[in-house]
Amino acid sequence: MNTDITEKQTSAAEVEEAQPASTGGPVYDVDEKVDYDRSGAIDAEKVEHDMTVLQAVKAYPAASWWAFVMSSTIIMESYCVFLMGQFIATKKFTEDFGVYSEKTHKYIIEASWQSAFQCSGPLGAFIGVFIAGPITSVIGYRWATIGGLMFLNAFIFVFYFGNSNGMFFASQILEGIPWGIFIANAPAYCSEIVPMRLRAPATQMLQMFWAIGSIIVGGITYHYQSKTDSSAYRVPIALQWMFPTPLAILLFLAPESPWWLVRKGRLAEAEKAVKRLGRASANDNPADAVAMMRRTIELEKSEKKPSLVELWKGTDCYRTLIVCGVYASQNLTGNLIANQAVFFFKQAGMADNTAFALGLITSALQWIMVMLSWVLTTYLGRRTIYVYGQFINCGFLIVLGIAASVGGGTAASNAQASLGLIVSVLFCLGPAPASWVIIGETSSVRLRPLTTGIGRGAYYLVNIPCIFLSSYMLNSDKWDLGGKSGYVWAATALICTVMAWQWIPEMKHRSFREIDILFQRRVPARKWKKMVVDIRDDE
Repeated sequence: MNTDITEKQTSAAEVEEAQPASTGGPVYDVDEKVDYDRSGAIDAEKVEHDMTVLQAVKAYPAASWWAFVMSSTIIMESYCVFLMGQFIATKKFTEDFGVYSEKTHKYIIEASWQSAFQCSGPLGAFIGVFIAGPITSVIGYRWATIGGLMFLNAFIFVFYFGNSNGMFFASQILEGIPWGIFIANAPAYCSEIVPMRLRAPATQMLQMFWAIGSIIVGGITYHYQSKTDSSAYRVPIALQWMFPTPLAILLFLAPESPWWLVRKGRLAEAEKAVKRLGRASANDNPADAVAMMRRTIELEKSEKKPSLVELWKGTDCYRTLIVCGVYASQNLTGNLIANQAVFFFKQAGMADNTAFALGLITSALQWIMVMLSWVLTTYLGRRTIYVYGQFINCGFLIVLGIAASVGGGTAASNAQASLGLIVSVLFCLGPAPASWVIIGETSSVRLRPLTTGIGRGAYYLVNIPCIFLSSYMLNSDKWDLGGKSGYVWAATALICTVMAWQWIPEMKHRSFREIDILFQRRVPARKWKKMVVDIRDDE
C-alpha cells in the first residue's frame, strides 16, 4: 500500500449506513458522495498490471465463465445469418420460394429476394442496437439480454411457420431486434467483468461463437439440404429454439457487471459482484477493485445523464468514430464472402454437396483461427493484427479477382474457391477477432452501452447496402462477377486499412483509466504504444 497517499477511506457498508435503503439496493450519486480509497484503487490497478494471462485466468475463473456465457448469445445471430445464406443454395428452398432460371436451367432465389432475406435480419438488428443502449443503461446488461432471449423465442415461431418470401422477410426483421441487443451488450459486458489481461480473449470469444454458429448451421444444412420435402429448411429453423431458454437461465444466475453497478452507485452490490467473478484468495479486498472503478469513472464525471448527443462531442466523438469505423469495416474486408461461402463456392462451379462440405470446413477453420488470434493479440497487440490482417486480406482479394479474370475451366474455379476459403479464414485470424477487442476497450466506461449500440448501428448501415451489392455481384441472373468481386472488396479493404493505421491506437495492457487519460491528452494513435501513464495520474 502507498503510505504517502492520504485519502478519506470509506467502505460501501459505511456508505449504506449513511444512505436510505431502496428497493434496488443502495443507490447514490457517485459523483457527489464521499471520496473513494485512492490508495486502494492504485493497488488494485497495479495488481491487474502485474498479472500474467495465466494468473488472471486462475484468479478470475468465474469471470471467464460468465464472459463465455454472454458471448455465446452471438451464436443466434451467426446461426440465422448463415442459415439464410445456406437457404439460397438449398435446392428444396429454391424450388418452393424461387423462380426458374432459363440461363442456369435451375430454380434460384431472385437477387432482389436474396438480398432482402439477408438484409432483413440486419435491419431488425439496426433497430435493436438503438434500443439496447438506453435499456441497458437503466436495467443492466443481464436483464436487457434475458429480455431479448425471451422475445427471440417468440419470434422464431413466425420464421418457422412462414410460407412466403414476405413472411420470411418479416420474421428476420423481428429476430434481428434481439440480435441487436446481444451484439451491443456482449462486448461491453465481457470487457467489464474480466481483468485487464483477459479483455482480449474474452471479447474475441464473440468471433469464436460466430464461427461456432456457422459450424452448427453448416453441419445441419449439410445433412438436411438433400431432403426432398420442407424438412430441408423447416428443421434447421426449428433448431434455433435450442439456444434462448438455456442461455436465459444461465444469465439469470450471472452477476451484473460491477462497472455498471458502480455507475449506478450500488457499491455494495459491486463488491459482491467482484467476489463472485474471482476466487476468494484473489479478492481479499474487493473494495479496492471497486475503488479502482470509481477512480476511472471520476475521470469521466458529468452531471448529465449519458445521451446519444454526448457521443459526438469532444474526445468521445473520436472514440465513437473508432468504434463505428471498426464495426463498419467488417463488411468491407472480406466478411461478406465468409457469410455467403456456400453460395460463392457454388458460383465458382462446385457441386452442391462439395459446396456445403467446403462451407463447413471453412467454418471449422475459422474457429481454429479465432483461437490462434488469442495468442497473436496477447503478444502482438490489437492494432498490429488488425491493420496487417486487413492488408494481407486485401492482397488475397486482388489475387481472387485475378484468378476469376484469367479464364474459365476447372483450375480457375478451384483457384477461386480456394482463395475464397483463404479470405474467409484469414479474416477470422486478424481483423475480425481484433475488432471485438478494440470495440470493447475504446468507448468510455460511462458511455459504453450507448457507444457499442451506435457502433453496431454503423455496421448495419454499411452491411445492408453491401449485402445487396454482394448478391448482385455473385448472382447468375444479375452481374455474375463471381471471383471478380474480389477487386471491389480489395479496394474497400485498402481504404479501411489506411484509415485504421492512421486512427486506431494500441490499447494492449492499458487499464480503462489509462485509456481515458490518453484520449483526453489527444495522443496520436501511432504514439500510444510508447506513451507512459503514471499510476498516480488522474488527468
